[in-house]
Amino acid sequence: MSEISRNAGSGGASSGRIGIGLELDATHLKILEVLRENGRISVSALAERVGISRASAYTRFEALRADGAIKRFTAEIDHVRTGLGITALIFVTVRQQMWKQFRAELARMPEVEYCAITTGQHDAMILVRMADVAEVHAMVTDRLAGIPAVKATETVFILDEVLKRPYVLPSDRGKPRSARRGAQETQGDVPLGKMRFVGAAEGRAALRKDE
Repeated sequence: MSEISRNAGSGGASSGRIGIGLELDATHLKILEVLRENGRISVSALAERVGISRASAYTRFEALRADGAIKRFTAEIDHVRTGLGITALIFVTVRQQMWKQFRAELARMPEVEYCAITTGQHDAMILVRMADVAEVHAMVTDRLAGIPAVKATETVFILDEVLKRPYVLPSDRGKPRSARRGAQETQGDVPLGKMRFVGAAEGRAALRKDE
């Protein structure tokens, strides 16, 4: 275990104050880039990679933890090697008055790796990893269908996880912030990377104008 892993813990949440408003600069982002490649790197090696002193590397790392920018250290596993070779996304439509029950039931399902509330046709997306298709089928028809809060489900099997990164950073875009601002100005009133939602009434009015 590296100095960083020993100091931060190997899976628990970071200690110290959370959300103190640390302003991340280029050096902080470089530290996060290096940790993305190797979370077990020593403080000395981290300092060398980033081009700062060991004391500065340690201070900045601790600041990232205290601020909550670094939440925890954990291991990434090969799910196929551990016997969970089938991955599926289950899209769920939830009865709107029963969200509390849905959340409570979901929390009791250890096989659920990830769940997000979404916009669009469905209300939530669940990611599960199972040993075979039969287990996914049982999860949907026995577990989820038995929850009164679940109105409908749609299951999609993942054939190949083409790209999976531990996390992305603003520096991954490869453009300075000033250049990105300039690009946004040429796109009208909708900044790049953001969506503009049009209300139903506004949308219908626009359609009538085109008729």
